[in-house]
Amino acid sequence: MVHQTTKVILIFFVFCLNSFSAFAQDDLIDMLNNEASEVARSTYTKATFKSSRLINGHSIENIGPGVLDFRIAHRFGLLNEGNNFFGLDQAKMRLGLEYGVNHRLMVGIGRSTQEKAIDGFLKYRFMKQTNNEGTKKIPLSITFLAAVDMNTTTWTDNTYPYYLSHRLAYNFQILMARKFNNSLSLQLMPTLTHKNLVESTKDKNDILSIGLGGRLKLTNRFALTTEYYYVLPNQIFSYERRNSLGIGVDIETGGHVFQLMFTNGNGMIERQFITQTQDKIQDCSIRFGFNISRVFTISEKATRRFKEKSTYAQ
Repeated sequence: MVHQTTKVILIFFVFCLNSFSAFAQDDLIDMLNNEASEVARSTYTKATFKSSRLINGHSIENIGPGVLDFRIAHRFGLLNEGNNFFGLDQAKMRLGLEYGVNHRLMVGIGRSTQEKAIDGFLKYRFMKQTNNEGTKKIPLSITFLAAVDMNTTTWTDNTYPYYLSHRLAYNFQILMARKFNNSLSLQLMPTLTHKNLVESTKDKNDILSIGLGGRLKLTNRFALTTEYYYVLPNQIFSYERRNSLGIGVDIETGGHVFQLMFTNGNGMIERQFITQTQDKIQDCSIRFGFNISRVFTISEKATRRFKEKSTYAQ
């Protein structure tokens, strides 16, 4: 009986030892695999731009998950209007709320004084540039932007029927950017703007344009930014249109970015400044303006999870 019990105990001991050895081997393999994975993974390129905007248009940057951004965009009148104190007596403004849903998706809404326009958008990041480390190398960042806006001013022309759909316009962009070094970042923006209602039958409803933007870092707190949109010819005939150009400076203040700029752009939503700009820069028909924002953490859990994972490419 004792001999039988001893045999059972011995078998149990050997089984436990083999199990422990197997578990230890698995743990060691997992550890080596994790270390190899850490070496193989590539780190994201950070701060291609310091704001979700370049001048009037969007950059490839999204705000973090769980973060709400309250934005104020302000543009004064034309500098060449001395009787209006060089434009300071006049102003246009857009108020906006933007939210980071996750590390790829960002949504926003806004309201502008120009045309009393209401707009909304979503930005989705397809890929993000990585540094030249590890096995996974992504040469540039790509973000898709889809936006819609509605003109809510009173309709005064009663010569033909007017529907709610006539007030709507849409904008689609592919934002492609690359950070070349710690100082220089460039962005390309192929754009399609669709207007449900145009000024004349000669004008196109679908308007193609391409934008180019950039950022040149001067110091740890100051950077020059620029943005230019070229509208392809033979699309708008009912008025004399100009391409939108903006030049500004980004000022970092305690984790926030304060943007000052000069632009001939008409309005602060894509349909307005891309397709409706008519002011000539040669005539000093430019506006001084600024963008400011204040961020609030709505979901600390989402923000914390994003910070923990944002170091490595996914």
